[in-house]
Amino acid sequence: MTSKVTKKSLRINVSKSIGDVSALFYSPYNAEYVLVFAHGAGAGMENKSMEQFALGLAEERIATLRFNFPYMEKGKKIPDNKNVCTAAISAAVTKASKLCPKLQLFGGGKSFGGRMTSTAASEGMLPNVSGIVFFGFPLHAPGKPSNERAEHLYRVNIPMLFLQGTRDALASLDLLKPVCDKLGKKAELFIIEGADHSFHVPKEKNMKESDVIELICKEVKRWLIQLSIIN
Repeated sequence: MTSKVTKKSLRINVSKSIGDVSALFYSPYNAEYVLVFAHGAGAGMENKSMEQFALGLAEERIATLRFNFPYMEKGKKIPDNKNVCTAAISAAVTKASKLCPKLQLFGGGKSFGGRMTSTAASEGMLPNVSGIVFFGFPLHAPGKPSNERAEHLYRVNIPMLFLQGTRDALASLDLLKPVCDKLGKKAELFIIEGADHSFHVPKEKNMKESDVIELICKEVKRWLIQLSIIN
C-alpha cells in the first residue's frame, strides 16, 4: 500500500442545530482527485471495509474524506432522516472543497451512504460535485425486489458509476440494469462477478478480498480519468 498517505482526524460542523461529526481525511502525496466517501447504514466511517477502500483509493491517487452521519456519531442504530443525512453530506463536500481546492471533487459511498449522496445531488445540494460513485447501490430491501429507490436518480444531472456484485441481495441486476439503461450516458455499471453487497466473493472465484478491493479501486480511477478527458 501507499506509504506516503497523510491521515487526519477532523470535525465537520453539519449545522448549528445538528452539531459536529467526526471525519477522516486520507490523502496520498500525489492526489489527483478527492472523493467524499459516506458509510453504509449499519457501520460507521471506521468500518474495516471503508478503511480498506480508502487505502486502495489512495493507491490510485484518490484522496478520501470519510465522515459519520449524526446518528452514528451518537452511537444510535437507526439512521437519521433524509434531511439530516443530506445536510451531513453537503457539509462534508464543503469541507473537502476547502481541504482540496485544486482537485476535482466526487461524492459517493457504501450502500445507504451512496443513496443519500445521490439524493442530495437530486435536490441540487452538491453543485461542486463532478460525479457519484456507488459502492453497491441499495435498490431495494433484501427479498423485496423493487426499483422505487431509483426514482430520484433521474433527477441527478451528473455522471454516476454503479459498482455492483452479481450476488447483491439489495440490488437485483434484472432491475438495476434497466435503471442504468434509462439513465443513459449519465450512468455506467461495473459488475463484480460473484460479489455480494459487501463485495465478498465465493472461494471458488480464487479472488482474495484485497484483489476485489484493488479491482474496484482501479475501476473507480479509470472512470474518473474518463470523465476528466470528456470534460
